[in-house]
Amino acid sequence: MITVNPTSPVLLFDGVCSLCNGLVDFLMRHERRGLPPLTFAALQSESARTLLDERVGTERSRGLRAERAGGGHGDPGSVVLIVGDRVYERSTAALHVARYLRWPWQAARLGWALPRPLRDLLYEWVARHRYAWFGKKDACRIPTPEERARFLP
Repeated sequence: MITVNPTSPVLLFDGVCSLCNGLVDFLMRHERRGLPPLTFAALQSESARTLLDERVGTERSRGLRAERAGGGHGDPGSVVLIVGDRVYERSTAALHVARYLRWPWQAARLGWALPRPLRDLLYEWVARHRYAWFGKKDACRIPTPEERARFLP
C-alpha cells in the first residue's frame, strides 16, 4: 500500500516519454500556490501499479499502465491524475491538471468547452505520435535530489 496525502493530487505519467517528462518539469515550474502540490510517479513504477490497483482494480490498472500479459510494459497511452478517490485519464486528466497551474497557463481549462469524445480523439492522436515528435528515453526519469520529495518511490 502506498501512503499518499489524500489532498495531494498524484500525476502518473509515461516515464520514458520526453513530452511527458517535459510536462512534469513545466508543472513544477508553473504550479499555482495555495493548492496542494502535485506528486508524480512514472506509470511504469511499482508505486503507480499499487495506486491504480487499489483505486481501479487490477485489470483496469494493467490497461492504464499498458502492462503486457507476459510482463513488461507497452506504451502507456494516457496520463492519469488521481485526486482523492477520483481517477482521471486522457484529456480529462490533462484539463484537471491545468487547475494546478498559474495564470496564464490556466487558460488551458477552456478545453472543457469541447465535447469529451473530441478532446480524447485529439489527445490520443498526440499520444500516438509523441515518441516520434518528441523522443523516447531508454529508462524512466530519476528525480534530482531537489525533486525527490515530489515523486513517489
